[in-house]
Amino acid sequence: MKILISGALGFMGREVARQAAEQGIEVACGVDIVAGKADYPLYTTFEDCPAVDVIVDFSTWKPGADLLTWAVKNRVPAVIATTGLSEEQLAAIDEAAKVIPIFRSGNMSLGIALLRALAKKAASVLGESFDIEIVEAHHNRKADAPSGTALMLLDAVKEGCESEREAKFGRHGRDAKRQKQEIGVHALRGGTVTGEHEVCFFGTSERIRVSHSAENRSVFAAGALRAAEFLASQKPGLYSMDDVVGKL
Repeated sequence: MKILISGALGFMGREVARQAAEQGIEVACGVDIVAGKADYPLYTTFEDCPAVDVIVDFSTWKPGADLLTWAVKNRVPAVIATTGLSEEQLAAIDEAAKVIPIFRSGNMSLGIALLRALAKKAASVLGESFDIEIVEAHHNRKADAPSGTALMLLDAVKEGCESEREAKFGRHGRDAKRQKQEIGVHALRGGTVTGEHEVCFFGTSERIRVSHSAENRSVFAAGALRAAEFLASQKPGLYSMDDVVGKL
């Protein structure tokens, strides 16, 4: 399998290249808006890239439209691991998925995919009688809040609950009493935390917590490469880590 790494010079791009070499996956080229050096051909635009089997994207998506345009034009599947995308960008991904296979996830960890499934199941059992809160923590340089993973967990919990639930992003003020149909979502930022996520279910005289902690970001590169291997043989459509977990 030959891959193209988008955002090649970032930490995640370099980690994908390192793990690809260990697994015998060929990095045919990389794309980054910043000029630099790598152990494979590196370009600043997609138009100069050779044919590849899959794109693995950990870029900032400043050149995101170029990625989708090139992928659709050349019928290349794309693993999109970038978070904090706008509604317009997400709509563009949905449209491109009508032509090519696209894998998009707010978190590439297999453990998070399992946490999402557990949270959904717990919500289906406890949701009508328990209060639900989601807490996430990341390093002090993370730009978007709440994290894409927290939003994935929020969607999973909503899917599990019988009744409609409304997200409450943080609380403040003198009249902030919790409402029954709320799902609280809280973001912590500090230090060098790679990523921590916890879904809490608070009942009468009992509490249940399901959580995941990433010790370093290498787990996301490993998940992205697993997703790339999965995606290479798929038909056009939009896929997620749930599809990969289902294949394990």
